[in-house]
Amino acid sequence: MEVRNYGDANARALATQGGHLFIGRGGFSLHYENGWLSGYDCETVKAAAIAAGLPVIDSRKVDLGKVAELAIRGPMIVVDRPADPPPWHALSYAPLVAVAEAYARAGADVRNLLVCGAREAAA
Repeated sequence: MEVRNYGDANARALATQGGHLFIGRGGFSLHYENGWLSGYDCETVKAAAIAAGLPVIDSRKVDLGKVAELAIRGPMIVVDRPADPPPWHALSYAPLVAVAEAYARAGADVRNLLVCGAREAAA
């Protein structure tokens, strides 16, 4: 089995305002510029993103009801464009840190981004 190198995608995400890696029960989405890379190699991409200093939100261990509430009623993360003005709601675009804080409060593993309630693990 080939192990993928995510260096180029991580570099593009780091160079993009709001670039980040989001991991959920259905796999990962690495957001950058006007697009994203998605897949299922979650542990490999997470390790590469953390090592590169890319913001990571991993919601796989959060209660499914809480994740659904955040995904359905909460804002989306804005990437490479201006955020909508607050208050943020479903179908609005909020800064990465605002969405990451909500996920951190729900118990998500948030890395490389200082947010209230984040469970930053030692590298």
